[in-house]
Amino acid sequence: MIVIARDNPARPDVRRLLDEHLADMFATSPAESVHALDPDALAGPEITFWTARDSAAPGAAGLDTGVLLGCGALKDLGDGEGEIKSMRTAQHARGRGVAALLLAGILDEARHRAYGRVCLETGSQEFFAPARRLYARHGFVPCPPFAGYKPDPNSVFMARSLSDGLPD
Repeated sequence: MIVIARDNPARPDVRRLLDEHLADMFATSPAESVHALDPDALAGPEITFWTARDSAAPGAAGLDTGVLLGCGALKDLGDGEGEIKSMRTAQHARGRGVAALLLAGILDEARHRAYGRVCLETGSQEFFAPARRLYARHGFVPCPPFAGYKPDPNSVFMARSLSDGLPD
């Protein structure tokens, strides 16, 4: 069973996943176009961080020991908007719907906070095509840069209204 719950980005298994995420970001994008956050930044007060864990994995006894499948975060941008940060599915868990479950949970939290819109930045390279398809399936559409981002050919900016009634 996949369990989505708030978690600590400083946990050793989470740090390894985030280190892998950052390494991929720097391998596929110029440094000035990498906007992924490290574990310390993801622990900031304006950010809520979640993991997906397999609680049914051998030896797992719940969130504390479940096998890490992925992570994601929601940053409060103020003015009723949030930004999705650090969505990542572990290599061994890809194709199981982990990212869709994390995204649905993040959008539920954004609705609970009465956000009117959720935004994100992802890469424009082919490496990021699966992420762009995921977000498009969940109602995200291209938008201009937001929250201090600048136009960048290596970035794709997307947003979704939460008052549109679209399912996740």
